[in-house]
Amino acid sequence: MSRLRLIIPLVCTFIIGQSSPAQVPKTEKPKQFIYVLRLVSRLYSDSNWTKQDNEVLERHFARFQEAAKSGQLILAGRTSEPGDKTFGIAIFAASDEAAARKFMQADPAVAGGLMTAELHPFAVALERKNQ
Repeated sequence: MSRLRLIIPLVCTFIIGQSSPAQVPKTEKPKQFIYVLRLVSRLYSDSNWTKQDNEVLERHFARFQEAAKSGQLILAGRTSEPGDKTFGIAIFAASDEAAARKFMQADPAVAGGLMTAELHPFAVALERKNQ
């Protein structure tokens, strides 16, 4: 009889544990970030751009195209002002700030020294629907 007193609670615990749904961690929605890009002063004048600078800029643009295709990049663009007044932005999704910083720092224009970048948490509030 004493064995039965030990076995029944163990069996009940096992059955209850098996029948309750597993605690699946919720997948967090990616967060949004923006980074602001500014040209280094050497590149304020178009005549200072080298062939290597232009190749880096092409890789920067190609990377943005790939990130847009994958859905990570929400929007990217730049102002059409000259020299020190111009700046660009990239709005994108990342799991957290560390991943966002890694994405920004891996930008060929940033890594290649053509542009400086400043990261900020961001939230798109309104978005025009594609027509």
